[in-house]
Amino acid sequence: MANKLSHYDDSGRARMVDVSGKAATRREAEASAFVLIKPEVLQALPQNPKGDPLEVARVAGIMAAKRTSDLIPLCHPLPLSFVDVKMTLCENGVSIATRVVTAAGTGVEMEALVAASVSALTIYDMVKGLDQGIEIREIVLERKSGGNSGEYRRVKSNQTKSNQIRSNQIRSNQIRSNNGQ
Repeated sequence: MANKLSHYDDSGRARMVDVSGKAATRREAEASAFVLIKPEVLQALPQNPKGDPLEVARVAGIMAAKRTSDLIPLCHPLPLSFVDVKMTLCENGVSIATRVVTAAGTGVEMEALVAASVSALTIYDMVKGLDQGIEIREIVLERKSGGNSGEYRRVKSNQTKSNQIRSNQIRSNQIRSNNGQ
């Protein structure tokens, strides 16, 4: 672990890190989030008058990853090679998984985390009319590779496991068939 935060100068002022001396290498990051939603709200998703909430949230996540440097003040604008956002319906919510790839002088952890966060917020926005008690949980970096710090993979501790929501995955067509569609 570094003994000094890199986004501060010697006098404690926030600064953008100079990455001009770093080689452009392949860098990849994965993040995840979970949106806790009541089963009856999940069953209503196919009838959402705003459109398919999961597809809108997927596209919002991709767009957000591309705009991370506009949202997080000291992030570098990066040429993203690939952004993927996957949604999995569960019996008690939606699991979100993101993956971002670049060939640049700095990593894409923030882009992956922003994609997961904005996807989760978009789901909330799309279904808040049915339930404002929806919870966004567990926005975390799962994995990253490339750069000087090398590989990172999240280790799930017993404490983390106790806070996680265990869900059986269900397919969206199961929800539709339960509603007679």
